[in-house]
Amino acid sequence: MSPRCRTNRLVSRVLRAILVVCLLALAPGCTSDTPDPLVVLGPWTGKEGEAFEDALKKLDDGTGRTYTYEGTRSLRETLVSQLEADAPPDVAILNSIGELTEYARRGKLRPLAPETAERAYEPWAPTLLVDSRRRTYWVPLKVDLKSLVWSKEGTPSDDPEWCLGLASQATSGWPGTDWIEDILLHQAGPDRYTEWATGRLDWRDPAVERAWTTWARLLGDRSPASVERSLTTSYEGLPDSDGQPRGLLASPGFGCTHEHQSAFIRYVYAGDDVRVEPSARFLDGLPEYRDAYEVAGDMAAVFSDDPAAQELVERLSSPAGRERWRAEADPPVRPLFPDMAGLPPTASADPIEQEIDSLLTSRARTLCFDASDAMPPELRDVFYRAVLEFFGDPTAEHLDSLLRQLETVRVQVGENTGGDPSFLPPEDICESRGG
Repeated sequence: MSPRCRTNRLVSRVLRAILVVCLLALAPGCTSDTPDPLVVLGPWTGKEGEAFEDALKKLDDGTGRTYTYEGTRSLRETLVSQLEADAPPDVAILNSIGELTEYARRGKLRPLAPETAERAYEPWAPTLLVDSRRRTYWVPLKVDLKSLVWSKEGTPSDDPEWCLGLASQATSGWPGTDWIEDILLHQAGPDRYTEWATGRLDWRDPAVERAWTTWARLLGDRSPASVERSLTTSYEGLPDSDGQPRGLLASPGFGCTHEHQSAFIRYVYAGDDVRVEPSARFLDGLPEYRDAYEVAGDMAAVFSDDPAAQELVERLSSPAGRERWRAEADPPVRPLFPDMAGLPPTASADPIEQEIDSLLTSRARTLCFDASDAMPPELRDVFYRAVLEFFGDPTAEHLDSLLRQLETVRVQVGENTGGDPSFLPPEDICESRGG
């Protein structure tokens, strides 16, 4: 956590402590009509975090409330420690509906107010059955399109040499799970994908196994040095002379031509002569699934009983809140939204942003939420590790062992969470748009 975030957190806690002392002691001069800052915990740092924090500062809800943003790359670890200390944020923004489901089941989340629940667009925010009531517990603020391939302009695409950086600190491996998920979606279709992502399909199913072996075949033979390079290099690529990420396509030592990566990576290639295209034609999938796309998102959930926390999420997810946020962000990190209705077009959008926007909001026929982000955290983490192991040793025997391990965890997780008849995890993680 940055020093700025720690300072903001400390200020928030000091203010709360002062208020408690005043209320208990009824000290002269103390007043309880100055509300505490609302604390928002989220995944954005750097320029993304600055743009979101600036948008928060410009919120005018007429109540005099202020907002403290804590941005961290170790989101799950930070939130878990805060919950254990009984000091949760008022609002947290997570990209894992598997984690959000876990918190809802444990009674840590508050159902969203009706006006906010109307913006719980599928497939990012399926409803949950908790205590025999079906309700909405989170809403997408920012979304991403994952089924994309990036390459330098003018590069032939008939025989791609794939870039791959699998390192991402505690979540290393997710660029590989994105590959496997995207392949399975395009080979087996949204229905089978949903069964697998929501824990209703054996990991040893032929469709799942084929996705892994297809990934290994597409990557081709790799030398030990190449394998080690991918395992230890960040998905952002190697830093340039100024310490800024330059992307895998521009990183020395890789010599690759194409990268399978989400829309967010455009900030790395800002100003570069790159192109982006749908991934379907690269994945050995079926023609009927070419218009299916994997998506991800950052969802806001309320952990506080303070009504102002509900109001904040309602404002952040509103057209006015989105427009304010988008106006504060630099073009390379400008947020994408699940429903652009009511927002004016962005005059400064470059061709890359326009293409991604078009795919996400109009051209895609099926959107499916990121499978690993839909899985319970225990299973997701094992999936990440299995990808790293398989990348280093893609033999059939090793894959069989890894899939058996994953299946064991799937069964154990189901036994631990499936016994409560008043709770059902989400199953509607794909949305068909017809056409």
